[in-house]
Amino acid sequence: MLLTTTLQGFTIGLAMIIPIGAQNAFVLSRGIHRNHHLLSATLCSFCDLILIAIGVFGGANLLATSPIGMMLLTWGGVLFLGWFGVRSLRSAWHGQEGGLADSSQRMRARSVLAMTLGVTLLNPHVYLDTLMLLGSLGSQVSESLRPAFAAGAMLASLVWFYSLALGAAALAPWLARGGVQRGIDLLVGIIMLSLAIQLAIGS
Repeated sequence: MLLTTTLQGFTIGLAMIIPIGAQNAFVLSRGIHRNHHLLSATLCSFCDLILIAIGVFGGANLLATSPIGMMLLTWGGVLFLGWFGVRSLRSAWHGQEGGLADSSQRMRARSVLAMTLGVTLLNPHVYLDTLMLLGSLGSQVSESLRPAFAAGAMLASLVWFYSLALGAAALAPWLARGGVQRGIDLLVGIIMLSLAIQLAIGS
């Protein structure tokens, strides 16, 4: 039962993390530029680990009982994702003439840290996935097996984000070509703006 529950948590965790969203798009972008991509992956995973633990062990109620907090979080996410989407679309429009080392998309570690926290903590979907959905599913598991379920979901986050960052970095020579890079910036911009619009309508 222990292994089965761990695998269940791992599978459900992957199913929620893999669909491309703000976190995945940002980690992918940093990997392509080989620009603090492991820092970004580590921070995304660390935040997920904390939120998964809170959700599985009963913290989901905190989010459900704070409509004002959820509203502020939602509109903060709308503004941040909208800004990031416009930034990416502008980059796709103008393109990059230089190589990776000269790219204006390169950031300092401090900027990557702030942006990663932004796409994670200002994204209500992260809380819905980790606190609400994983939390509600974890609550259906017997109390003695909840640590195994949480561990599986946490492992899924670690495996996914590090695979995404390292895979993008390994394919960077191809992915960073002018046309491909502009296409990725365009895709990231569309995803971010779509999420911002979706959050605004849903609020």
